[in-house]
Amino acid sequence: MRTLDLTALRALVAVADSGGVTRAANLLNLTQSAVSMQMKRLEQAVGLPLLERAGRHVILTSAGEQLLGYARRMIALNDEAVTRLTEPSFEGELVLGVPHDIVYPHIPSVLKRFSAEFPRVKVNLLSSYTTALKAQFEEGSCDIILATEDTRPEGAEVLATLPLVWVGAPGGTAWRARPLRLAFERNCMFRPLSQAALDRVDIPWELAVESDSSRSIAATVSADLAVHVAIAGTTDVHFEEICHGDTLPDLSSTHINLYVRDLPDVKRAPGQERMAEMIRGAYLSRPLQRSAAPGQSVTAAALAS
Repeated sequence: MRTLDLTALRALVAVADSGGVTRAANLLNLTQSAVSMQMKRLEQAVGLPLLERAGRHVILTSAGEQLLGYARRMIALNDEAVTRLTEPSFEGELVLGVPHDIVYPHIPSVLKRFSAEFPRVKVNLLSSYTTALKAQFEEGSCDIILATEDTRPEGAEVLATLPLVWVGAPGGTAWRARPLRLAFERNCMFRPLSQAALDRVDIPWELAVESDSSRSIAATVSADLAVHVAIAGTTDVHFEEICHGDTLPDLSSTHINLYVRDLPDVKRAPGQERMAEMIRGAYLSRPLQRSAAPGQSVTAAALAS
């Protein structure tokens, strides 16, 4: 009976998630040749090719895709068993703060993986504005936060830098109206930026809704009653990037920054460093990006890129 090497299976998962051997090596903190050797060892074990080249990228063969499903389950079960048997001291609570507009696409999968590794740690997810989250972080109420900022303040680690885009209802026409109707939360940092951009090109605007509820904003925009501004690659199926053909002004970019409380090990929240590592890995292996050229529609496909 042949035995599959879990280390090689982890390499297979990393290659599949990152789309290449080089990125997988970075994700696993290994050399490219080490990852290639693990993949060769895995192919020898099953007697089938698992990878094939497609231009500059590497993709899984049909056998590789089939093995990938088993690999994920085997690794998850292994990690859960090791955690439960060898790390019973990891108990307590970890507080993670994330702005509501960047919860998707990465945070749900990170929380799921963290829960499997640290089943006794309660994760309290706070979703609020960057300014509120930073205030809570500074007063010690949060252990880790993500923030959307146009600068890189001291203590911040930049995970991604992405453009801001105009978004509206799929196939909507609200962006054609003048004055342009806007929908923003009262404390949204993108609100003054978009209004200033419109003022610079003399496009009149008015607020269609002003609320502290992101659900109210989403309902107004998805009903094609107003437009909004979002980070490219973070929109869901209810929004799409507006194909305005330069009718609306270009917007600036923003950083997605990571903050982790710097405390002695004995005072850190349980699993704090592992949570930060998972978040970094999520942005490295599946970077947010635009799935279309400027002026073309960007839909939920951006979440799968």
